[in-house]
Amino acid sequence: MTAPDIFDRSRRAQGRDRMISRFAHHDFLYRAMLEELLDRLADVQRDLPEALVIGCPDGSAKAALEAMGKRVACVDPGFVAARGANGVQADEDALPFADDSFDLIIACGTLDSVNDLPGALILMRRILRPDGLMLAAFTGAGSLPRLKAALLAGEGDRPGQHIHPQIDVRAAGDLLSRAGFAMPVADGETLVVRYGDMLRLMHDLRGMGAGNRLAEQPPLLNRETLARAGAHFAQAADADGRTAEQMAIVYLSGWKPDPSQAAPARRGSATMSLAAALKGKA
Repeated sequence: MTAPDIFDRSRRAQGRDRMISRFAHHDFLYRAMLEELLDRLADVQRDLPEALVIGCPDGSAKAALEAMGKRVACVDPGFVAARGANGVQADEDALPFADDSFDLIIACGTLDSVNDLPGALILMRRILRPDGLMLAAFTGAGSLPRLKAALLAGEGDRPGQHIHPQIDVRAAGDLLSRAGFAMPVADGETLVVRYGDMLRLMHDLRGMGAGNRLAEQPPLLNRETLARAGAHFAQAADADGRTAEQMAIVYLSGWKPDPSQAAPARRGSATMSLAAALKGKA
């Protein structure tokens, strides 16, 4: 038996399709994640000519990799995004590629809402060629604490789940290891964004395709609830009237095992740095 879907696949795809026309006005989080992934890729001291981009709301990731001389394929959960990148529409836990197809996978901004994240990571490892590299970034546990508190205060005794469950760095690292990646590394950073009101934050989230995609939808927020939540959000504002909200970003990297790779260090010795892992050296 398979576990029921946490996320509604159709609603997820439709949300990504609707965001495309206005994504450029709400892309700051994607830009931050992609820039960091490309910086980490720049530390890799070997050629990875065949690349797959997972999550292509615009052409920036593909263009950056092609500028490095790589041949790039794209896949996105949304039809419009996939079509715009001349790619394939598919969920990350159902990637339609043969084993050993790519030297590099860049997954930016979508893995936080995939139904079967362990299965998605296993598939990514399988479609990599031996000694291929996977780099990923997504929002994780610790994101949106102000918005969560405001919605809880607005709804009172019967709160709904308006923000989906999120994975933390430690759990993400465990999943990398369980998926069979060599030299797995998981780390994170927090991006702080300041808002004059809660509705502007919610508008940004919808614009970047980060709205509620849960299979079991919570009750709709009425005007009274939104007003109470907005007032609570404003109470946390600084002297300039803006409230600081947090986006916790999880970064993952791992290599597909290959006999040429160095053996892992003894458990607990912690001798491998992130830079060494990206270069494929102990």
